[in-house]
Amino acid sequence: MPAALALPLQLRSVVEALQRAVDTNPLLVIGVVGAALLLVGLLGLLLRRLWRSPGQRLQRTIASYDELAVLMHPNPDPDAMACALAVQELADAVDTATILQYPGEIRHQENRAFETVLDLDFDRVEDVADLAFEDVVLVDHNTARGFRGAETVEPVAVVDHHPGGGVGTDFTDVRTDNGACGSIFAAYFESLDWEPTPPDDLAETDPDAEGVLSPTTATGLMFGIQSDTANLTKGCSADEFDAAAYLYTGIDEDRLDRIANPEVDAEVLDVKARAITDREVRNAFAVSDVGSVSNLDAIPQAADELLRLEGVTAVAVIGDRDGTLHVSGRSRDDRVHMGKTLSAVVEDIPMSDAGGHARMGGGQISLDHMAAIGPSSGLARSDFTDQLFAAMAGEI
Repeated sequence: MPAALALPLQLRSVVEALQRAVDTNPLLVIGVVGAALLLVGLLGLLLRRLWRSPGQRLQRTIASYDELAVLMHPNPDPDAMACALAVQELADAVDTATILQYPGEIRHQENRAFETVLDLDFDRVEDVADLAFEDVVLVDHNTARGFRGAETVEPVAVVDHHPGGGVGTDFTDVRTDNGACGSIFAAYFESLDWEPTPPDDLAETDPDAEGVLSPTTATGLMFGIQSDTANLTKGCSADEFDAAAYLYTGIDEDRLDRIANPEVDAEVLDVKARAITDREVRNAFAVSDVGSVSNLDAIPQAADELLRLEGVTAVAVIGDRDGTLHVSGRSRDDRVHMGKTLSAVVEDIPMSDAGGHARMGGGQISLDHMAAIGPSSGLARSDFTDQLFAAMAGEI
């Protein structure tokens, strides 16, 4: 039999078999056909879900709630604040009420300027009972922390670029290759076809128009990305540059400049000066004890400044306030993972906590426990300095 005739004959056999089945048991055939159609429909639904962009899936998740608390990490930086603002803009588009919240303090002069210049309204949290709503979205961190009862929070959504095992019950997007969380949200808006609106065009734009990204959010996301990547020079991925290109037309340059160049607290300058003047350098590492401070954010800023010194590749700055020793570390040395370094130094001190990334880290230690109150054997500040040097050298 020619091959060209084989397929038509096979099809005719199938048709005849189906005809006999219909004649014999029509209900059975109807049931099988119905089940097949249902299966096709379910597969179609699954494929549509898989083809949705993360931005679409996040907005659908937000839309499924009437109200959400948007939670930033403790002492939020511009990247965290911008991402919270982005969630609020997505939520406003689907009529979901949101309140933006954070534990800790907003201390750094750029962080305070960010909040003031963009006229943002944030609510502080000290206890889980302070959360505005039961359902929570986490931005720029993936596990709630920094307030009493934080361990009980089960977020419905998590968007982050830091390592960690936290997940949302409905939505999780953690991209550890990204240099900033803001670039993730910029990709969301772009995938949803939102257009950044130039500030000069805002008066002519319908405030209720769909798909319009406000200059406030565009400017916030841009500065958050710049802040987390040292102006697109450190820890960047291609996503940060793509985000900057996308956001550019909607940026308010005047407000961006005011955030980036705020007035500096005099104490910050004093602490930076003490850190440089009183530094101790061993090999390529530097440690400086700046003593008592009232502005805690001066300590990490002093660490940033100390790392600029020629020949220094890793630094730690320590200072105290209200019975707690604070340490901030920075590294541009591939041999020194700063987060692990600080964790190793405080490991045996009760009531202490430290950690961070390869390039930066921080920690807090109870001065009472350093002085051998409680189960600790005691550790003088000079010994703590020695341990910092040892840890940076890989000796502990």
